[in-house]
Amino acid sequence: METIKIVKIGGNIINNNEALDSFIANFSKITGPKVLVHGGGKLASELAKKMEVPVKMIDGRRVTDEATLDIITMVYAGKINKNIVAKLQANKVNALGFTGADAQTIVSVKRPSKPIDFGYAGDIVKVNTSTLELLLNNGITPVFCAITHDIEGNLLNTNADTIASELAIAFGQNYSTELYYCFEKDGVLRNIDNPDSVIEEIDLNTYQALKSEQVIFEGMIPKLDNCFHALKNNVYQVHIGKTDMLFNQQTKHTLLQL
Repeated sequence: METIKIVKIGGNIINNNEALDSFIANFSKITGPKVLVHGGGKLASELAKKMEVPVKMIDGRRVTDEATLDIITMVYAGKINKNIVAKLQANKVNALGFTGADAQTIVSVKRPSKPIDFGYAGDIVKVNTSTLELLLNNGITPVFCAITHDIEGNLLNTNADTIASELAIAFGQNYSTELYYCFEKDGVLRNIDNPDSVIEEIDLNTYQALKSEQVIFEGMIPKLDNCFHALKNNVYQVHIGKTDMLFNQQTKHTLLQL
């Protein structure tokens, strides 16, 4: 079965032109099918402040009212997505930018308003890969931003980690799927104050133990929940660390397997 790599990048790469250029150059060297997923929250918050639209966060997650939805659509699907696509083209990768609404690839429902009303936040219910596989078979690399839709004409702000996970699961029907979460640390750390304390392998039992010991807490929990959700649903491997892990499996990072 052919291998596909689903790669998610965050603000530490997107917000730094030098880091983004370096990542794009290296990502372009990956052979075989690949899909890129990106967020962009910091740039959206900066534009919101310039436009005097209040930025409201609850438990680290953005509350998306109508004005905020307009801003993230401009930033995610516009500026960031097209900038990445253009840089990929410059590196000889024929890329195409996507929201979940394009080709009906990712369908979501608006998150219930109780217990917390996050506004126009989307929870994914369906991923359609048929168009994406057609593109991949013709040498085109999809680039997804963190926006989906509800089939009723509404765009929804959707967590980029979740989009990457659900895409990887859907591709797992026809590919051996590898999911990569690239961020600013070398991997999941045993001691957050020691960058060298990378936990190089985590299985489900280890994860539960690390949570109970509060080694893993707060923002890392939803990220790792996405990882194990993917592993339980067709995804072969999940990797967390700096982007070097994409090109050198010997680079210290965290490998997650059941």
